[in-house]
Amino acid sequence: MKCYICDQEGEVTDALAVCVACGIAVCKKHLIREQLPVTETLKWGMGEETVTLPLSLPRILCIWCYQALVVQKKK
Repeated sequence: MKCYICDQEGEVTDALAVCVACGIAVCKKHLIREQLPVTETLKWGMGEETVTLPLSLPRILCIWCYQALVVQKKK
């Protein structure tokens, strides 16, 4: 499988991963590894509480989805 972003730039590079958001294949140059926090909702009597667990899950994003999903949230 070849990197989609490299293909759009006129290059040919082998892909290493697939973006979890959009599903395109990406090479090492065009991927960003992010940690995804894991949350759990606990029910306490009449209410509930959402807690973040201490361990997170890794995820791979292409640079396009990283810009759209992560960078936009930080602004």
